[in-house]
Amino acid sequence: MSRRLEGQTAWISGAASGIGEATARLFAAEGARLGLADLQVGRGSETERAIQSAGGEALFLPCDVTREDSVLAAIETTVRRFGGLQIVVNCAGVVHGRLLHEYDAEDWDRLMAVNVRSIFFSIKHALAHLRRNGRSYMVNIGSISSFVGQASTPAYTASKFAVLGLSRSIALDYAAIGLRCNCVCPGITDTPMLRHHLNDAPDPAATLSNRLHRVPIGRALTPDDIARSVLYLSCEDSAGVTGTSLTVDGGYLAAAEWQAPRVTLPSDLP
Repeated sequence: MSRRLEGQTAWISGAASGIGEATARLFAAEGARLGLADLQVGRGSETERAIQSAGGEALFLPCDVTREDSVLAAIETTVRRFGGLQIVVNCAGVVHGRLLHEYDAEDWDRLMAVNVRSIFFSIKHALAHLRRNGRSYMVNIGSISSFVGQASTPAYTASKFAVLGLSRSIALDYAAIGLRCNCVCPGITDTPMLRHHLNDAPDPAATLSNRLHRVPIGRALTPDDIARSVLYLSCEDSAGVTGTSLTVDGGYLAAAEWQAPRVTLPSDLP
């Protein structure tokens, strides 16, 4: 391992599972000190222990990213513990599978608060610390839904379009202080959130198989696949890259139509 993040501190939301957890583990292996923000206390504590057992530095921070005071407290605790902050990664996210007329205002507001408003809170309260560095980094997790609509996920799609637009605005407004902000846009990724979404279908394995036939590489992405792209945008390997998106989707958006000849399901699905 090259230890590309040696001496750096990163604050990661949604760090207890999925893409956030994979990013935390990779960052730790690359030498970063980590503030792990999430509502999932059990899984977050497990991630903290696993990183520490491997020789890394991590602090789990129970955090509701929809609440400004909770985000502020998690960021400030990270800075006090590790002495600074260079990297912010916003991975927290939720998805609803329903038609727009089936939403109520509370569901809509909750999804937008987790997926979008949390980014506003993170930049607002991390900025004073990020600007103390010659270079700093923010990476936000978008989606292929940042570019195209998908059936039965209208609020999620709207939120992910917003994440990409917000990332570009942050990049423009704070470039002068050395902050680079980019957006990683995953395709179908085998995360707990995907599994939860699939469980609404009568046959989750068949539903996933049908979706994967649209992916040229014929498989779901792994959280580790996405984490590697987040790492790239969180260090000087990506020097000069800001205000852009990196799509990691196995070729999903490369063609208007595609039918993969065969697909590989995750090993624990029938």
